[in-house]
Amino acid sequence: MTHAAPVSPVDRAGLRQRVDKALAEFLANQRTWMTGVDDALVPVAEAIEAFVLGGGKRLRPAFGYWGYRGAGGVDSDHVVTALAALEFVQASALIHDDLMDRSDTRRGEPAVHRRFAARHRAAGWGGDPDGFGDAAAILLGDLCLVWSDELLHSAGLEPRTVARARPVFDEMRTEVTVGQYLDVLTQVTGDTSLERAGKVARYKSAKYTVERPLLLGAALAEASADVRAAYSAYGLPLGEAFQLRDDVLGVFGDPAQTGKPAGDDLREGKRTYLVAAAVEATDDAGRELLLGQLGDPGLDEAGVARLRELISASGALARTEQRIVTLTDAALAALTTVDLDTEARQALVDLAIAATRRAD
Repeated sequence: MTHAAPVSPVDRAGLRQRVDKALAEFLANQRTWMTGVDDALVPVAEAIEAFVLGGGKRLRPAFGYWGYRGAGGVDSDHVVTALAALEFVQASALIHDDLMDRSDTRRGEPAVHRRFAARHRAAGWGGDPDGFGDAAAILLGDLCLVWSDELLHSAGLEPRTVARARPVFDEMRTEVTVGQYLDVLTQVTGDTSLERAGKVARYKSAKYTVERPLLLGAALAEASADVRAAYSAYGLPLGEAFQLRDDVLGVFGDPAQTGKPAGDDLREGKRTYLVAAAVEATDDAGRELLLGQLGDPGLDEAGVARLRELISASGALARTEQRIVTLTDAALAALTTVDLDTEARQALVDLAIAATRRAD
């Protein structure tokens, strides 16, 4: 496998800075509008600014941008601004995901629902602080989804260009939403099959992380059917590999790098490929231990360590790591089947490596 370049593909062409600039300018305008409605909305503006501008890998705009360039698209600040809309889709999904999972933190900071619950307590308001925090997170997540539309439409692109991109953008947002529902459903039904784990990973994360951003860029560039097919053949396996890396980090990651407590996926009862592979491979006693403690919010560090050891000893960790390699190789092979801009092709290779070898 090709080694990642010293300069991240997210940083080439000044992409990260340009995306951040587009987001900051849009959010500044939204803050001005909200302040004109009521000063009580300032904390809402501040929370979304902190969430969107305070972190994030910017992988989705990068896949969109290099997908656009690979299909022959000419560099444009308007295109970068339109693709920055993907960050609001991501913010919406994460804010809602943290609420559904009852996560305390995101990127080392309080999750949005925890932030607003703390605000309620500090102000001494009436009612339930946690209920207020939950309501605020739902509304802020919804607001981010609304703003993703607004930013796409206000980026300065020709209406016919936006019209080409709309079906991809709309389907992507539908896919991630139904994927989230399937994830929640799988946790309560206890389905630990590899087939279900794969479908959840595909719709909750894989498609909207890689394939749809690529196809969005392709639509903006009016790409050929061959290019679009190659992008799907690259994006689907790579998106799954990205999610599998996320699943591994959710159990074995370093909290200092992931920004979330160790073993959080185990406490939340995530039925991931990693867990499904362990259930399939371990013995009856191991299966009873794993399924008995999976989803226990009170699981302590010793309990997390026991489940980590069980998952590793079952061969599930090695199996997941091998699947990441296999999927990434399949994605990279797809890039060789079509004629792409040379710089963009290399950027997509480097993005694949960055997405699957990350530690956060």
